[in-house]
Amino acid sequence: MMIVMGIIGLIAAITFPAVNSGLDGIRLRSASDSVASFLDAAMNRAERRQQVVEIVINPKQNRMAAYSTEAGYSRTLQMPQGVSILGEDERRYIVMPGGAFPKFAIDLTNSRGLYRHIVVDAITGSPRIS
Repeated sequence: MMIVMGIIGLIAAITFPAVNSGLDGIRLRSASDSVASFLDAAMNRAERRQQVVEIVINPKQNRMAAYSTEAGYSRTLQMPQGVSILGEDERRYIVMPGGAFPKFAIDLTNSRGLYRHIVVDAITGSPRIS
């Protein structure tokens, strides 16, 4: 019984780093998908409702926010634990209905140093993850 428990403990110790790394990768992928969806929703709101939308990216608080001219409309997206927005200064972008979309990028990273680059295409207004 002790030998079986020892073997199980050894297998668990060997596989723990790989499982933990996989979870960090999943969190980063999920966060980048959430950012792309968040940006897509803000762009759609500007176009479909014909309202000005302000997108605020705050790396210090590790979150994004979208505000509209409609009273009471505000959305926030907090990054999950272990995923952070690269950069130091707060950035603000204005999306005008019927106008060209601002071209900007957001870089996300995790605790293992992996990163994702999310770019908003100025022509289509759709976010692209690389």
